[in-house]
Amino acid sequence: MLSWQCLQYEASTVGTREADMKKPVLKKVEGNGVGIQLAMWQGVGKPVLCIHGLTANCRNWDVIADALTPGHFVMAMDLRGRGRSDRPSSGYDIEHHCRDIESLLAELKIPSCALMGHSLGAIIALAYAAGHPEQVEGIVLIDGGGELSEEQKNKVLAGIQHSLDRLGKVFPSFEAYREHMQSTPLLQPWSPAMDNFLAHDLERAPEGVSSSIRLEAIQEELVNLARLDIGSLYAQIQCPALILRAREGMEARDDILLPQDVLDRMLREIPRVQHMDMEKGNHYTIMFQKDGRRDQAIHELLSQSFKAP
Repeated sequence: MLSWQCLQYEASTVGTREADMKKPVLKKVEGNGVGIQLAMWQGVGKPVLCIHGLTANCRNWDVIADALTPGHFVMAMDLRGRGRSDRPSSGYDIEHHCRDIESLLAELKIPSCALMGHSLGAIIALAYAAGHPEQVEGIVLIDGGGELSEEQKNKVLAGIQHSLDRLGKVFPSFEAYREHMQSTPLLQPWSPAMDNFLAHDLERAPEGVSSSIRLEAIQEELVNLARLDIGSLYAQIQCPALILRAREGMEARDDILLPQDVLDRMLREIPRVQHMDMEKGNHYTIMFQKDGRRDQAIHELLSQSFKAP
């Protein structure tokens, strides 16, 4: 059985810099009967596990992981059905994601860690922290984790439609795929880190390349997510928490993931919670651009979480 200390050593010996950022070590581990791909960045101290959004992958965390290491040992997972993790025919819901996390932490012999989640990943982080308080020492919720009204959900779905539209399509080359993604203002200004995300997302197709994500998996995820009572998780969080909110909308000015009323409820009901608005960037670009304020806030939350009692 692997241990996270062994992975730290491997990362420290293999890790290199690419495009002025640290290159992660990739390793597949078992998660609830499903192979889960991990990206790992060398560092010291207790581990931080990062969980991406609906149609993203582990390389969404390249910029933030680069800022947090070597002060922290950072891991990011490909959720089942995304990136290079296995793609079972079903099981795309919060319960299965939490079981995957529980299994991979056991496989790596990690007794406790901090969780960082973006978008859907923030909801998964909340659910895992609520169900496994002894294993989670702190959570960072990046533009996600809110209980939205039906009207708010519809606005968000319209805002992420460009990301959903790529699923199931075949592009003649990586360059054509990148051009499609660059065509939306949502991903501007373009960051070199986005190329890493796109490359990790692709697989070969008979006529070129396509996203590795099946549209049916995402549709199942959305149906199951609509049934989840996210707000019921808030009062169960026992560890320090940080909410980072993007203030810029996607397709419209008001299609943000954490509207003010939603944020206010989180701040009222999650114990030991802090909050910071990120004035520059939308739901997507806040993950791919360098931001000293964001990184400092995360550093402070992790230091608070891992402080000896």
